[in-house]
Amino acid sequence: MTRTRLLIVGAALMLGGGAAGGSSPGWPQWRGPDRNGILAAAAAPAEWPEKLNKGWTVSVGEGYSSPVAGGGLVFVHSRRDPDEVVMALNPGDGAVAWQQTYHAPVTKNPYAKAMAKGPYSTPLFADGRLYTLGTTAILSAWNAKTGALLWRKDFSKQVDTSKLFCGTAMSPLRIQEGIIVQVGDDRAGSLTAFDPATGKEVWKTAMRGPGYASPIEITLHGTRQIVTMTTGSVVGVAARDGSVLWEFPFDDEWNENIVTPIATPTGVIVSGVRQGTRALTVTRSGTGWAAKQAWHTPDVAMYMSTPVLVNGVLFGHSAKRKGQLVAVDASDGRMLWSTEGRAGTSASVVAAGTRLLFLTTESELLVAELDPAAYRELRRYTVASTPTYAHLVLLGPDLVVRDATNVTRWSVR
Repeated sequence: MTRTRLLIVGAALMLGGGAAGGSSPGWPQWRGPDRNGILAAAAAPAEWPEKLNKGWTVSVGEGYSSPVAGGGLVFVHSRRDPDEVVMALNPGDGAVAWQQTYHAPVTKNPYAKAMAKGPYSTPLFADGRLYTLGTTAILSAWNAKTGALLWRKDFSKQVDTSKLFCGTAMSPLRIQEGIIVQVGDDRAGSLTAFDPATGKEVWKTAMRGPGYASPIEITLHGTRQIVTMTTGSVVGVAARDGSVLWEFPFDDEWNENIVTPIATPTGVIVSGVRQGTRALTVTRSGTGWAAKQAWHTPDVAMYMSTPVLVNGVLFGHSAKRKGQLVAVDASDGRMLWSTEGRAGTSASVVAAGTRLLFLTTESELLVAELDPAAYRELRRYTVASTPTYAHLVLLGPDLVVRDATNVTRWSVR
């Protein structure tokens, strides 16, 4: 593995999120209110000025997880080796409302020397609690207002981080049955639902090790199910009891199944740096389930950047040509447009009203028209002096950006 790839993989999990927030304010989980990278026009900035206004900057320590916001606070999960740190910040001035630290030593993969040690998983804010999942698979539930530890599950003895490029990287998911967490390594893994208030196990399903992606909840044929990536497959399990409904092979020689699946009316769209992008149609016959490939576009290969799906069009960042911004027809996989290349190593993607936002790892925020006909860039801002692998967070007119060691608030006002 090259040094560049190791950096990318580690940060991958950047782009590695909680409870659906609907139209309520805040950014409670991985990829925003509804875990899909989409903000309605009413919650998005209406105008993008020539220059953003810089607010506070807070030094938080290293890490690739994204900030989240809820209950009037911004939460950040970081590392000050050998400890992991959870901080709650006042969104107005960046003042620390509370901070908790716990010991979490990491044995790194010897090939991953250039990477930070995480954490990689984006926290989850739900029901007045904050849930964090550390590099060594320590799951903690905190009182979001006070920072008091409510319960903890330590899976560090079951996960050999020396055999993983990035350690634990999935972002917890809130569903009706509880908090969903996927842990493991290249040997084996499991998907577990925990009671949000007590941490009691609701159900647990053994499966292949996690592939660094974060799960989603979808409903197909009247059945709620969790779809996630393992080291070599896409899998759907019943939300009610964790039973495996269907599985589709999705092998990668480095187990780099990083991109969060994208829900469609008939199944999911998945992508990988060596697999390209595939749409899967999930069918049901009686009690039997099956997933079949609907289309495959090898020229769009998303490494760690999860796309957004808006009005039947997939907008994202492909690893081809050292970074292309792309639009793909979700009905047949046809490329609608692509930039020339070298747009950035990777980028988090947000559809905000009528605008398309790309925060590249090179610390540039690109604002473009949400247009399936062509890439039309409107603004370009520099928002940090070190790499920005974490996902962009929007809070009304404000943006929260995490770089290598800091969190900064920017504003369009």
